[in-house]
Amino acid sequence: MLNATELKRQIWHSRRGMLELDVLLEPFARHELANLEADQQLVYIRLLAQQDPDLFAWFMGQEICDDKELADMIERIQQYATTGPVS
Repeated sequence: MLNATELKRQIWHSRRGMLELDVLLEPFARHELANLEADQQLVYIRLLAQQDPDLFAWFMGQEICDDKELADMIERIQQYATTGPVS
């Protein structure tokens, strides 16, 4: 599990400077990241390591992410954005 400092760092990294990504990633990180299992937190960190154009294409449905774990995280974030907290 992420400690408080690392959690704040990942929330900060969720601010991408591209509005479309910011409105998806930052609220999810702020409200859900601490509640994820450790392995899912690592998947989120891997997601943040991707390039913004790739993230944009995946989140906007222009392309499909080949990495199953990342694709599942993208789906989880999209669900959070439309319906709120994910069970």
